[in-house]
Amino acid sequence: MAQFFSIHPDNPQQRLLREAVKIVQQGGVIVYPTDSCYALGCHLGDKQAMERIMAIRQLDLRHHFTLVCRDLSELGSYAKVDNVQFRQLKAALPGPYTFILQASKEVPRRTLHPKRATIGLRVPEHTVAQALLAELGEPLLSCTLLLPGETMPMADAWEIREQLEHQVDAIIEGGYCGIDPTTVIDLTDDVPVLIRQGAGDTSLFGFA
Repeated sequence: MAQFFSIHPDNPQQRLLREAVKIVQQGGVIVYPTDSCYALGCHLGDKQAMERIMAIRQLDLRHHFTLVCRDLSELGSYAKVDNVQFRQLKAALPGPYTFILQASKEVPRRTLHPKRATIGLRVPEHTVAQALLAELGEPLLSCTLLLPGETMPMADAWEIREQLEHQVDAIIEGGYCGIDPTTVIDLTDDVPVLIRQGAGDTSLFGFA
């Protein structure tokens, strides 16, 4: 049964964050809040935890997983970012965006898109998510908490507990964080490509 942590959205309790991070480091799958919606997360290096997330979401290997990073500097360690891309990222982050980029050698191959060697990356603007990442000291491998057959992500931590308490190891309740997933933008070509319109403002990238 999943542990349930109610963490203050503005002043996260460090003791609870440490407990949640310990679960991640021991191979657990967690649910945590972001600035777009709740997400599933696990340790980047844990294959079994990743496979559990894929089973919960009923995903295949073509799905773009996301590395949720603390800041732009950390993101740059896991993606190949040129000067143009860096300026685009700096203008938007932190915020509710996921960017598709070429992955660096730091990213395990099993987490990459099988044909393109790309990965999704984001830097959330959410106090609890940021505090969790700071305590962990590395990115979380994540995806939106959108259950099979549903059109919108789950938004209530207590409902998440009812549905997933036997499938995840911890649920972090950090208040309501919306039901709009991130805006997804592919930056691997010269011109940004809008993959999904979500919570982020697309006018920063020239989209109407």
